[in-house]
Amino acid sequence: MSMSHDRLTFDDGAWAPAHQLAEAVANRRVSALAVTEAALARIAARNGTVNAFTDVLETRARETARGVDAALSRGEAVGPLAGVPFAVKNLFDVRGLATRAGSKINRDRAPADRDAALIVRMEAQGAVLTGALNMGEYAYDFTGENIHDGHSRNPHDLTRMAGGSSGGSAAAVAGGLVPLALGSDTNGSIRLPASFCGLFGLKPTYGRLSRARTYPFVGSLDHLGPLARTVEDLALSYDAMQGADADDPVCTGRVDPAFAALGQGVEGLRLAVAGGYFQEHLMPEARAALDAVTGALGITETVDLPEARRARAAAFLISTAEGASLHLDRMRARPGDFDPAVRDRLFAGAMVPAALMDRAQKFRRWYRARVLEVFETTDVIIAPATPCVAPELGKTTFMLGGAELNVRAHIGIFTQPISFIGLPVVAVPVPVGPLPIGVQVIAAPWREDLALRVAHHLQQAGTVQAVQPPYPLKGAA
Repeated sequence: MSMSHDRLTFDDGAWAPAHQLAEAVANRRVSALAVTEAALARIAARNGTVNAFTDVLETRARETARGVDAALSRGEAVGPLAGVPFAVKNLFDVRGLATRAGSKINRDRAPADRDAALIVRMEAQGAVLTGALNMGEYAYDFTGENIHDGHSRNPHDLTRMAGGSSGGSAAAVAGGLVPLALGSDTNGSIRLPASFCGLFGLKPTYGRLSRARTYPFVGSLDHLGPLARTVEDLALSYDAMQGADADDPVCTGRVDPAFAALGQGVEGLRLAVAGGYFQEHLMPEARAALDAVTGALGITETVDLPEARRARAAAFLISTAEGASLHLDRMRARPGDFDPAVRDRLFAGAMVPAALMDRAQKFRRWYRARVLEVFETTDVIIAPATPCVAPELGKTTFMLGGAELNVRAHIGIFTQPISFIGLPVVAVPVPVGPLPIGVQVIAAPWREDLALRVAHHLQQAGTVQAVQPPYPLKGAA
């Protein structure tokens, strides 16, 4: 794919943004089927290296693409994602597949008879589903490592983690297999892989996008959202997926389109950087990324999110207790079929006293009220996404703040206090070294549009961008 801002010609399309692909298909400069065939060929050629896909839907993808082309030939509208290949984390129900949620046990489930709500909405706007993606078991993971399906690998360095639990989603997009992927984020599972793999990722407001027909982890914290290589692609897919859904009791009926507002820039927005807790334990690359973004935005204001450290602890507590409740019967019946690391955390969660959970939930309400007070005088807050670049696969501990800490438990130190109260966040990739790292752009509830505008401004300025990994991929045999 050779590209400019005003024209696009087709060859492979590996690095073409979704919005440019859709424009080319809609204008019939290339067929949806050709775009799809190219994506399927890349998946066949590269997936063995990055291990992003667990299921490839060749027949379905071709049928969907032919349908888009047929609608265009009849002069019908096909939607702003016309012919765009995408894939979904394998906790989304996909008609005809067992929803495995990264586990061994779920492979015994009957195949889903309906698609997840967000798949239906993406396809209604012309997108083409190509398959299901690898993930950490039951989404209880920050690394992208999976003992049942193999580890997702970071396309920027195959010896490193893709991040989790949406590791396959990030590897698929960063590796050039598809331009868009959907993931889930409970404590950071979109934002961490986006940071490690150098992508844009959107965790919307809690309740913004329907979770209907997806496998849950922590019902009071689960979000769904997209990963992409441009802000425009995030906004297009986000707009396509909005809307009420009676099948998800927390899904809002609000629809607030964001794509059309991207060009409004940051003038007049009250911007600040998170201080205190969010300035601690930053490795040099994380500090450089944060400084690059705050410098580009001219930020001089620092705000404090009070008791963020306690918020992270409470998020851990609620996650492990709610997750354990969901899986208790499976742990009793088939304990040997769990990843031992996941199983042990869930067993610990099953023993959390009810009184402690009650305290965590009361603190959650207090913390949310205090953070919303911050947003009375601030529109967007900038914070680090991860304390470091992607660790090596298999690495269990790392040095942080002068102490040796567990990687799985501590890599999400900056994401958990944000998802704990359901705030919308855009993770943006900052190319400050040989490996990518991300920064969080955080807004008040229901103001995804502001976070996306700031991210787009930074992208236009060149401060943030998804960088194509070199081929052949580093670390390939």
